[in-house]
Amino acid sequence: MSIHVALNHVTRYRYGRSVVLSPQLVRLRPAPHCRTRVLSYSMRVTPEEHFVNWQQDPQSNYVARVFVPERVREFRVEVDLVAEMAVYNPFDFFLEPDAEHVPFAYASWQRRELLPFLEPEAMTPGLARYVDTLGRPRGRTTDFLVELNRRLSADIGYLIRMEPGVQTPDETLTRGSGSCRDTSWLLVQILRHMGFAARFVSGYLIQLKADVPAREGPSGVAADFTDLHAWCEVYLPGAGWIGFDPTSGLLAGEGHLPLACTPDASSAAPVTGGVEPCEVEFEHAMQVTRVHESPRVTLPYSEAQWEALLRAGDAVDARLVAADVRLTMGGEPTFVSESGRDADEWNTEAIGPSKRQRALDLHRRLRASFGPGGLLHVGQGKWYPGEQLPRWALSCFWRADGVPMWHDDTLMADEQRPAGHSAAEAERFIRTLAAHLGVGDTHVQAGYEDTWYYLWRE
Repeated sequence: MSIHVALNHVTRYRYGRSVVLSPQLVRLRPAPHCRTRVLSYSMRVTPEEHFVNWQQDPQSNYVARVFVPERVREFRVEVDLVAEMAVYNPFDFFLEPDAEHVPFAYASWQRRELLPFLEPEAMTPGLARYVDTLGRPRGRTTDFLVELNRRLSADIGYLIRMEPGVQTPDETLTRGSGSCRDTSWLLVQILRHMGFAARFVSGYLIQLKADVPAREGPSGVAADFTDLHAWCEVYLPGAGWIGFDPTSGLLAGEGHLPLACTPDASSAAPVTGGVEPCEVEFEHAMQVTRVHESPRVTLPYSEAQWEALLRAGDAVDARLVAADVRLTMGGEPTFVSESGRDADEWNTEAIGPSKRQRALDLHRRLRASFGPGGLLHVGQGKWYPGEQLPRWALSCFWRADGVPMWHDDTLMADEQRPAGHSAAEAERFIRTLAAHLGVGDTHVQAGYEDTWYYLWRE
């Protein structure tokens, strides 16, 4: 499901007299690596007598070179685009094994290509003190960067600053406040001094009002909103450029549309160019409008439409009951332990020190609740292609009429308290079972572990 939004952005310069403009460089087109899909884009320039040449700068950002041959009293740029706001997971990336933990080193070929993004400005006293408080980076790379980004959002207060240019890192740290471009440039310098390749990003930020208020924490903006914004991108081997927004403390998401990503903040300005000395009035206006919304459980259905849906559901239920159609729920509950939830056994591993025992405990509790007198069975489950062994499956069977299928729970095996049965007893049991089933000993087959295989694995 996605929402299509139309963004309109007008930038206008009004001059106190007719002036000559040098070629103006306009960086207001989403960059090629923008992860948010841009469905349409247009740019209109006033005055009408002008020439536009599209080019790409050394970082592959789109740049419009606008040349106005005559003297003008006004220069105006209007951008319209339609973007598909489809949610994506900003953590959906992998790192090369050597870069999963910090500190790490870029490969020599990477360092050559990333050199402009690795060169920091001279270390200043204020920046040095702040970097010292961060300590030597240790642990998982992603965790370190996320925490640094979050800390900057807490340490530096956000303010709207209309003055041109970017504060130095020391100014931002001393004041404890800055615009988005100030905090982002500070993050760029911190990362470069720590050995990370980082670049400054200027772009559009689109924030949409949530359908329903959040149960916990902030609910976001009160109305749909867009503005020019700045953030930082870090190059991580295996993942590429990953965006971090130190103003919010979050990773860049579908609402972040990069326009210019550059080694220096000054080369990412939306509009640059020369003009004769004169008085100038500057205007800037932006708006975002929803033009299409996929139906979802929260919007855009009206109360009347919801009532119609509920009535249709009731009618379907009534017909199912009349036809004696019974619906059941899948029998594969998925759960994660409250303690040690970050352990491999609750995320990637099939088994672990506590998973099997927790599953057996839940198995017995479900039997007591749903099927007293039911038969518990521990056996083989699904066997997926590429896996050496089948998954284990815990099953419980009981009769709908309540008649017990199993009477003596003491005869049920407990993996935590082995009874010491040997292979000979297992053979006697299977042969007796085969005789009772009338299939004979010819269908009994002995199983052996491949000792040599496990020795080879060790």
